[in-house]
Amino acid sequence: MAKQVAIVGAGVCGLASIKCCLEEGLEPTCFERSDDLGGLWRFTEDVEEGRASIYKSVVSNSCKEMSCYSDFPFPEDWPNYLPHSQFLEYLKMYANQFNLQKYIQFKTKVCSVTKRPDFALTGQWEVITLRETQQESAIFDAVMVCTGFLTNPFLPLDSFPGINTFKGQYFHSRQYKHPDIFKDQKVLVIGLGNSGTDIAVEASHLAEKVFLSTTQGSWVISRVFDSGYPWDMLFTTRFQNMLINCLPTPIVTWLMAKKMNSWFNHANYGLAPKDRTQMKEPVINDELPGRIITGKVLIKPSVKEVKENSVIFNNTPKEEPIDIIVFATGYTFAFPFLDETVVKVEDGQALLYKYMFPAHLQKSTLAIIGLIKPIGSQVPTGEIQARWAVRVLKGVNKLPPPSVMIEEVNARKENKPSGFGFCYYNALQTNYITYVDELLTYMNAKPNLLSMLLMDPRLALTIFFGPCTSYQFRLTGPGKWEGARNAILTQWDRTFKATKTRIVEEPTSPFARILKLLSFLALLVAIFLIFL
Repeated sequence: MAKQVAIVGAGVCGLASIKCCLEEGLEPTCFERSDDLGGLWRFTEDVEEGRASIYKSVVSNSCKEMSCYSDFPFPEDWPNYLPHSQFLEYLKMYANQFNLQKYIQFKTKVCSVTKRPDFALTGQWEVITLRETQQESAIFDAVMVCTGFLTNPFLPLDSFPGINTFKGQYFHSRQYKHPDIFKDQKVLVIGLGNSGTDIAVEASHLAEKVFLSTTQGSWVISRVFDSGYPWDMLFTTRFQNMLINCLPTPIVTWLMAKKMNSWFNHANYGLAPKDRTQMKEPVINDELPGRIITGKVLIKPSVKEVKENSVIFNNTPKEEPIDIIVFATGYTFAFPFLDETVVKVEDGQALLYKYMFPAHLQKSTLAIIGLIKPIGSQVPTGEIQARWAVRVLKGVNKLPPPSVMIEEVNARKENKPSGFGFCYYNALQTNYITYVDELLTYMNAKPNLLSMLLMDPRLALTIFFGPCTSYQFRLTGPGKWEGARNAILTQWDRTFKATKTRIVEEPTSPFARILKLLSFLALLVAIFLIFL
């Protein structure tokens, strides 16, 4: 059984891993190369090697109820979508609440993690670290890698003929911090992801002209969804997930397009995805359509050629003068402290069982936490991974034989569509609810909705039809939290607390009461048909 556990990184997943180790009676030591915790959410003016970098204006894309740790809700009066400084404050509150900081060694770089000579027998690892000029070596029974995948910028300059002749400024979005550099400039942002869109919108308030170039297009949604509710609290429900997984992919694709176009017609704005059969995470931006319709941002196709002071786009012969090019072209990931025989990265993915465990190791004593892109929040996903991983490292939960794990890993690598539900764009993407439920099942912590419907129907209906918040993962089994039920039943109260800062009296009418009664009866019929 593992006892001494090394944890690499003190971000969202690293903090969860420390807490999970302590809950299971293990002894964690966390190594963090910077001087503070927070990982991605800690803004600095300078870009730090080996750590994710964000810009000053970053706001969370997942709301507070969907992106909190499962036993630690955000303060009720905090905004639903948080600036990075407040998210970092929350992480520090979490670390203080559970006394995690004393297990973190700051300013300590992990140089290598290698198998011990007797690994086949003990499963132990040698971890060599560097603090200032002092190198140290220590033996651990297990290792949890929590370094994320937003540290190595992908800059495909070879795909842009003439870029070496460009006399203006160009850089990767990782280098971006403030919009001042765009004042009165002609700016091209390449890449229609969350960062690229944010930067283009910010630049459009100061720049002379802004182009946003995309090859594939994307759906764009606002944080403010139907009736003003947070988008992910409506989008991520067990009812919708069940419905989507039961429908053929073409129907799901059609429904998705119809819903996405209900805000604005993406084709009319040059944004519609080229391949709508594969599900990519939608871009979250509240301003982009408004900047496009006012001419502040111009959507363009991919770049054909870069010249000294201009670019030519595909299918548009006109040269456009450009002063600054921002490459929002994403990231690659690697584990420089691990040998390729331990974790091999190829084609943008690591071959890991359940996105966590190297399937070929003789002893399953190393886990990668957070290397996954769920259509949902990273925080509860990383936390549930850590909870299960720690139980595997401890020996409470067992993994299947290597042959079974390798077969599943290879099947996921092929990424063959099932014909039902979403077909995902790449192998790191997965269905959030389905994946989390799978890990909860392994831990015997998945809530049983059928029995709950008889014992606590209000809670069962809230779980099934309401947002799939992480409190659901603490209702039963190991790690059960007594406050989970109340947190679920009051999740909308905390959501409205942040926005209802002026109380408005709403008039009632007999018609409204009748409508509510009919809606309730329709809900009962739906429940009867679902659980029949």
